[in-house]
Amino acid sequence: MSKRDYYEVLGVEKGADVKDIKKAYKRLAMKYHPDRTKGDKDLEVKFKEIQEAHEVLTDEQKRAAYDRYGHDGVDPSRGAGGFGGNADFGDIFGDVFGDIFGGGGRRGQSRAQRGSDLRYNLELSLEDAVRGKSVDIKVPTWVTCDSCDGSGAKKGTSAKTCPTCHGAGQVTMRQGFFAVQQTCPTCHGRGKIIPDPCSKCHGEGRVEKTKTLSVKIPAGVDTGDRIRLSGEGEAGMHGAPAGDLYVQVHVKEHPIFVRDGNNLYCDVPISFATAALGGEIAVPTLDGRVKLKIPAETQTEKMFRLRGKGVQSVRGGGVGDLVCKVVIETPVNLSEQQKELLRQLDATMAGDSEAKHRPKSKGFFDGVKKFFDDLTS
Repeated sequence: MSKRDYYEVLGVEKGADVKDIKKAYKRLAMKYHPDRTKGDKDLEVKFKEIQEAHEVLTDEQKRAAYDRYGHDGVDPSRGAGGFGGNADFGDIFGDVFGDIFGGGGRRGQSRAQRGSDLRYNLELSLEDAVRGKSVDIKVPTWVTCDSCDGSGAKKGTSAKTCPTCHGAGQVTMRQGFFAVQQTCPTCHGRGKIIPDPCSKCHGEGRVEKTKTLSVKIPAGVDTGDRIRLSGEGEAGMHGAPAGDLYVQVHVKEHPIFVRDGNNLYCDVPISFATAALGGEIAVPTLDGRVKLKIPAETQTEKMFRLRGKGVQSVRGGGVGDLVCKVVIETPVNLSEQQKELLRQLDATMAGDSEAKHRPKSKGFFDGVKKFFDDLTS
């Protein structure tokens, strides 16, 4: 009796991704599981057919062989006539020379496939990033099935030794002098099969769940830093170790400060009178306000450095500085009296040498005059 097309069995398109294939398998497995079909032999056969299709189409190498050669490419009974559907040149030469020179090929490799690592993007305020804090995050992931404790087998049953590889996880094909090892097509390298899968996880040994984790953010982190939580990634299949969770930090834009390494920068507006006459102003820091002395005749965009008022990096080292750039504000919404006072001030300065009160303007306009004189000469 010829086998049905595996894609047809699961009701998916040939180009479907693994996620869609797994979803289709779960839906059908729940419908045709022996616990629900109550001893119907025909439906048990259908359930095994669904399992077989799922095992092939979720294995990258098996699926590639199936797409190219059909059922012949994944039939272990046809492997002895040649190198088989799963072997690639890396498998062939690695295993052949391992047998010849005693290296043993990949026999010793772990058959447990570790769970995937996960990434979580965490946004922090500048204050929280500088001071550090603990935050709770929710992470959708795969966790070990509590019904079967990750074995994938129905409660009260257990996995059985694979009849094809007898627990080795690999099969050997011989052709004359050559001996080639491949991952077992029946158990996919695990060495065991699950005749009666767990009804909760459908034989995978893990289920989807949203976990709540408390993450301790160390003081001084910055955008681009990663915090690794070992073992908090996806649980591996059939009891394999879990992956890791990486919390990726992104510091939100701050309304006052800009961070560059360990230093903080901010613009501080000052009045025209303070810039001309000097004075003392209050400027913000992450620890509160501090006094900053402005000397007389300060020009706009002059930088003032407050030592030790920046950030201490999570990587250690000294505390950075706060760099304040003063920006002189032009007064607006002036009354007629205020405008008249400014006109009088401007008139008194015009009577003196321009360079005395406005050295930058004098230098600029002297340069402009020379530029045009050179053009006409």
